[in-house]
Amino acid sequence: MGRQQWKKIWVGSAGNMVEWFDWFVYASFATYFAGSFFPSGNPTAQLMNTAGIFAVGFFMRPVGGWLLGRVGDRKGRKAALTLTVSLMSASAVLIAIAPTYGVAGYGGAAVLLVARLLQGLSVGGEYAASATYLTEASDADRRGFASSFQYVSMTAGQLLGLGLQIVLQRTMSDDTLHSWGWRIPFIIGALGAAVVFYLRRNMLETEVYAESSEDGVERADDKGTMKALWQHRRQAFLVVALTMGGTVAYYTYTTYLTKYLSNSAGLPKETATLVSFCALFVFMCVQPLAGMLSDRIGRRPLLITFAVGSTFLTVPIMTLLQHAGSFWPALGLSLLALLIITGYTSINACVKAELFPTGIRALGVALPYALGNALFGGTAEYVALWFKNGGTESGYYWYAAGCAAVSLVVYLAMKETRDIDLNRVGAETGPSSAEVGPAFPASGPAQTDAPLAS
Repeated sequence: MGRQQWKKIWVGSAGNMVEWFDWFVYASFATYFAGSFFPSGNPTAQLMNTAGIFAVGFFMRPVGGWLLGRVGDRKGRKAALTLTVSLMSASAVLIAIAPTYGVAGYGGAAVLLVARLLQGLSVGGEYAASATYLTEASDADRRGFASSFQYVSMTAGQLLGLGLQIVLQRTMSDDTLHSWGWRIPFIIGALGAAVVFYLRRNMLETEVYAESSEDGVERADDKGTMKALWQHRRQAFLVVALTMGGTVAYYTYTTYLTKYLSNSAGLPKETATLVSFCALFVFMCVQPLAGMLSDRIGRRPLLITFAVGSTFLTVPIMTLLQHAGSFWPALGLSLLALLIITGYTSINACVKAELFPTGIRALGVALPYALGNALFGGTAEYVALWFKNGGTESGYYWYAAGCAAVSLVVYLAMKETRDIDLNRVGAETGPSSAEVGPAFPASGPAQTDAPLAS
């Protein structure tokens, strides 16, 4: 693979790394900055208020998916990618400079809320914008490999955030972290977003988008509109169903895993953190291998493997994890779970992008994914804790397995998408007669890509 292709992959996916870095450090450093924005005296109330502001970000994801997906279809992929990283940088700067309660009363909390609203908008649009760009800008026989770097960058962001937290905890006193040290991660996040913004300013539009006219919608004015998305509503519902099992499994074995190992399996927090770090690192490394495999054998075999594994192995894996007892058994089980999930994470971006014609591709990926992610991924940890508080923690294992089973039915029914020509999606049947899981064999030469500016 040439230098230009690697540059496309980096620029297309780097925003996800910054996004998930910011997302992680907000959640992990909340214990340090919660007291800065709310009245002292009740630490639990401070954390609850901070968590409430965190949750707002999930509710803003569908709004961001709609808004930035529309921008991506009407103004271009470059415009959407540049806007998402601008929102990303602005949110990190606001958190870094937000005044404390002692200085501005609840004004600091208001700044924090605005920052989370912007971050939610950015997250909602970044996934679809980068998924669409990576899919369109890749060679036809490398789309799975290229799109797999979306989860490479997302996982890298979490690992960087976790690594920075470990460094700061070991080099700063607890008082310093509570006083001002918690601002450091957000300053770094803002600088990272600024670098990505510069890189994206120098990228060119994908040739697939640049050469499209109406392309799958009735009129050019309908590009990126809800009217055009409704014409492809079956694909939109398919994206939600595709997302359902995968996002629950992903959040279970990434963001919830450390808490589960600590609270339910009884491992020391340091051991639980190390298990998560090692498992996520291996998970990150295998994404491109799975994406490359999908370019050879197709997307459906990997999706079906994930869904079968998650449907039948979630309950045993979670049960065994609860009794793991030490580092190595916990790491082995965590790796097994994450390797199963790789069948979804490595290719879900390109599969969803391959379902829609160019004129509605960004919105078609963004809004349904954001809805599915908010409904199932964003609530996964809360559902797990609800079952635990109710004394029936194993009920969550069955819930996660059931979500995977729903996605399995969809994967078995959908058509293969690997060999489609992105310029011809929807061309044969027209927008109003789209079928679930459309996949049209390429009937002409595969699309080429506009190179990035050097």
